[in-house]
Amino acid sequence: MLTARHAADRAGVMVLGSCAVWALCCAAGRTARPEGVLLAVLAVAAGYAGGRVVGALLPVAAPAAAALAGLGLLLSAPHPGPTAAPGQAALLAAYTALAVGAACCASWAGRRPAVRVGGLLLAAAIVGTAFTVGSVTAGLAGTAVLLCSMAAARVTRRLVGLLGLALCAALAVGASWATAERALPAGLSVSLQGQVTEERVRLWQDALEIVETSPARGAGPGRFTEFSPTAQQSAQPADRPYSAPFQQAAEQGVPGVALLGAAFGWMLYALWCSARTTPVVLSAGAALTAIAGTAAVANVLSFPEVTAGAGLLAGMATARLISEDASARRQCPATP
Repeated sequence: MLTARHAADRAGVMVLGSCAVWALCCAAGRTARPEGVLLAVLAVAAGYAGGRVVGALLPVAAPAAAALAGLGLLLSAPHPGPTAAPGQAALLAAYTALAVGAACCASWAGRRPAVRVGGLLLAAAIVGTAFTVGSVTAGLAGTAVLLCSMAAARVTRRLVGLLGLALCAALAVGASWATAERALPAGLSVSLQGQVTEERVRLWQDALEIVETSPARGAGPGRFTEFSPTAQQSAQPADRPYSAPFQQAAEQGVPGVALLGAAFGWMLYALWCSARTTPVVLSAGAALTAIAGTAAVANVLSFPEVTAGAGLLAGMATARLISEDASARRQCPATP
């Protein structure tokens, strides 16, 4: 009998496989470069598989080690400044969200109060570090994940929490689209443009024009600059529109956007089917939602450590513990 957990695994194979195949279809017959998309798919798949393994063997130590690795990335990455590259603050936010999410998963996976307190203190230390290095965006992202994790202890139905997280991701994507379309009220539009810069908004508008011209296959992976006047005239050449949904739309058409949304939906579905406790599931979901919201306004998914880290966190939060399987086998009566 096909269980929900097995259905989630099969759905993941189908979604990730479709993402890779569609990237190759969009590149066929063109001087396109689908390697970046294929690398991202491979990173997510490898991270997820690795997370399932280490999460089953070391449910506390594995996410704790991942949190420390994320803290190391946060400390070693270039810090935002006057000459920082576009999206640098968003990259630090992604590191922070993943690290805090992993620390919270380690906390809720522990059974002893000392372990749970230690995990939450580690998460709080990561948030404090993000503010210390000068990234308010990263600090706020980590704070949001930590608060969601603490609130998850009072949630009895994980489906409600996961639907709320999905809604937050959809609102982030919708806000970026409305900003590009100038569909927001004047005051709110000016405020959002001040956060993401006017040049980035023009890149998003170029992406919308490309997808209107070729809605089925887009311009092809890696060809955004060839069709974007803003990217060609920019003082700092931009090879992407600094937004995962807009990049997918411009380079892989409407189906590419649908597959990107399906990949995020699959992760939430796998978390819903997970045998882990609700606080662990929602902590990972909050971190993944923070990554999705950040990816709506920055190119964080272009970094393999972010995509692999997202897959790793999802894998650890959906792993079935070895100890639980052994206990179930001991309780099962022997068959003649």
